[in-house]
Amino acid sequence: MRTINGKLLKDMLVSAANNLYNHYPEIDALNVFPVPDGDTGMNMNLTVTSGAKEVINRNDDDVYSIASTFSKGLLMGARGNSGVITSQIFRGFALSLKDKKTMTVIDFADAFLNGSQVAYKAVMRPVEGTILTVIRESSTALSEKVNESMSIEKAMDYILKEAKASLKRTPELLPVLKEVGVVDSGGAGLVTILEGMKSAIDGVIIEKINATSVDEKPVIIGGAPSQIDGEDEFGYCTEFIMRLGPDATKKPFNEKRFKSVLESRGNSIVVVFDEDIVKVHIHTLAPGDILSYAQNFGEFLTIKVENMTEQHTKLKEGAAKADKEENKKELIDFGMVAISAGKGIDELFKDLGVNEIVSGGQTMNPSTEDIVKAVKNVNAKDIYIFPNNSNIIMAAMQAKDVLVDDYNVHVISSKTIPQGISAVSVFNPDASAEENEEAMNDAIHNVQSGSVTYAIKDTVIDGVKIVKDHFMGIKDKVIVTCLRDKMAALYALVESMVNEDSYLITLLVGEDVTPKEEKQVSEKLSELYPEIDIDIRRGEQPVYSFLVGVE
Repeated sequence: MRTINGKLLKDMLVSAANNLYNHYPEIDALNVFPVPDGDTGMNMNLTVTSGAKEVINRNDDDVYSIASTFSKGLLMGARGNSGVITSQIFRGFALSLKDKKTMTVIDFADAFLNGSQVAYKAVMRPVEGTILTVIRESSTALSEKVNESMSIEKAMDYILKEAKASLKRTPELLPVLKEVGVVDSGGAGLVTILEGMKSAIDGVIIEKINATSVDEKPVIIGGAPSQIDGEDEFGYCTEFIMRLGPDATKKPFNEKRFKSVLESRGNSIVVVFDEDIVKVHIHTLAPGDILSYAQNFGEFLTIKVENMTEQHTKLKEGAAKADKEENKKELIDFGMVAISAGKGIDELFKDLGVNEIVSGGQTMNPSTEDIVKAVKNVNAKDIYIFPNNSNIIMAAMQAKDVLVDDYNVHVISSKTIPQGISAVSVFNPDASAEENEEAMNDAIHNVQSGSVTYAIKDTVIDGVKIVKDHFMGIKDKVIVTCLRDKMAALYALVESMVNEDSYLITLLVGEDVTPKEEKQVSEKLSELYPEIDIDIRRGEQPVYSFLVGVE
């Protein structure tokens, strides 16, 4: 193969998205910290799926149109640092293809190299031994190796081989990976994406394994677009389970012919065979024809037909109505958006003057689009965003870039909930936007942040022995203790945070902490630190038993 057209590129990207979906739990498991919120795989999966949803119904035959549409989908769907970096890789990939209808092998190599360069520019302090290293080393290797006589297949094989080799080296560049015995999770996600692209180049579009049970073997229709959850296709989503024969009035079943007919009548096709049972998923404009044809070979056990065109129309009408209402809202002078997880924390931020809460945090990072929508809902001249998580700052910055022509967005680099609370608390409506931004950023540097959560695996980090299901006390991303009892872990954590200048301890109690335990904690901390003000609130946050801020 000498060139890639728009149709093949679409198949490559959809196959990549499905492959990532199939393997994201394994990527999540590579997260170094043994906390129950490892989400690199999920973030990359949701990001890339967002891009695939945008291209799956496009019939453009030029590569730039497909690449740029995919890139825009990734941009708005980007979640977490890994997702944002992935979106930047494909942004650079698309920019390199501007005005191109087909892609040569040289274009293919240049696109990945440009993707690497754009991704590095998007990160203020790039860290080696991560997804950035994997894309840089593999794209550079291909750029140096490629020549006009090389086939697309060989180029794809080469960049994938180099990406795997680079991923294997990540523990040598990032000591914490070596200490825990894993490779970089973001880099693993990128390799999974490349594997999906290679499969499509080789003629097989990878399908989502959730379409079948573990014991069933899906039959993949090679040329058909893949199934993407929530896709915006029109027509009818048709699913049925049928028992073949054995009635003499039924025609003999020919598997190859059956698949060929389905392929000619629809797309997003998944066919599963299990002895005498056939399961089918297809998107088609004529479900009656499909059902009539299938009934020639057996009898239906279940049938489900949904009108996607009608669903799409209702969604469009709802969006148009929402836009109309939005335009009626009066522009206010200032507003605040905070990312939060936990009913009590939500209420606390609202009490402090936050206009919009974006649900998310450790267990589920919000997308760029989620943040953009919140900013538009506030509809203010100057809007402050509080990410409250280091893994959400890049998505917030990306939202700022999207909104640059309509709003003055100020991203306050709060990496924890306690930092966000401190920053919001110093807001002064009489000060200028610049003065408030400076005061808020100063405030977050005066807060030490800590948390208590349970360990999901046995390991050793920074000399601390971690035992599965024991509770870890974590101070500013450093594990300082791991004990069987969560209260003991909390007291050890607070002791490591408090010094002679400390004047306030803020404690947010998680949903797993009982009122009795909360009372015990209040009494114990008051006894231990009588000279320090202690503010205890029910945050009701998941995953983390306690969130601690010390000022």
